[in-house]
Amino acid sequence: MTRIAHISDLHFGRTDVELLNPLLAAVNGARPDLVAVTGDFTQRARVSQYREARAFLDRLEAPWMAVPGNHDVSLDNLWMRFIRPYKRYREHICNDLFPTFRGAGIVAVGLNTVDRYRWQRGKVRWFQLRQACRIFGESEGTKLVLAHHPFEQDADVKKSLMRGANKAIEQLSDCGAHIVLSGHLHRWRAEPFLSRKNRSQVLQVHVGTGLSTRLRGQENDFALLDVAEDEVAVTRMIARDGAFAEAGVRRFVYGDEGWKERRDTVSAEPVGTVRDPAALRH
Repeated sequence: MTRIAHISDLHFGRTDVELLNPLLAAVNGARPDLVAVTGDFTQRARVSQYREARAFLDRLEAPWMAVPGNHDVSLDNLWMRFIRPYKRYREHICNDLFPTFRGAGIVAVGLNTVDRYRWQRGKVRWFQLRQACRIFGESEGTKLVLAHHPFEQDADVKKSLMRGANKAIEQLSDCGAHIVLSGHLHRWRAEPFLSRKNRSQVLQVHVGTGLSTRLRGQENDFALLDVAEDEVAVTRMIARDGAFAEAGVRRFVYGDEGWKERRDTVSAEPVGTVRDPAALRH
């Protein structure tokens, strides 16, 4: 069993400071094998905000990997945005814009979906997608993708879907991806991609914001994924009364037709019930 903590959209520069230590305590207390951070470390890509983000990462006790979000390139400094968009991200977070991670039974790759010319929308970089597929083709185990922008979103979302998203998720499905982690929308979603050309082969988990005060009708949250060979348990952890607590578990099983939810095992515990996160590892 491999445990992944998935956090996103921290937005240093516009955070709820009272949630910083509780988030760190919850993530570290869950004892993940990997922390996956899917972008928007900062609100305006300023040096002071990047320093806060780096201080947060330095307090994580597990290995972590990350991809940038659209807020991690400057919006108001046009020279920085168009000429050196990732300078501060590379200096403070990670110099690698195509990070990879290999652990017991998993392989993860990170895609940079930021588009400096269309600040909000995002785009797929096809050379990165080809690299990801090559790695997946050479690897065993569960194959994960990190991206800031989602490849599918609900009909009521007002933001435009990332350019190339439909074709990209089909290609990822064809080359063996199992799970896609994303953020950007500040809302929760955990389910297989809608059935269109084998999209149910890929499970999507996109979380809301871990720390930002810019809530869109949902609580601050993050996810814990307990990944086995053909099964994953996705636990939503939400902020409630100054702490992060479990808000339910959904379990998915991978078979010939892709991911199916084991509805007989969905947690019926009320939101706010606190359990020992380490118990989910067994």
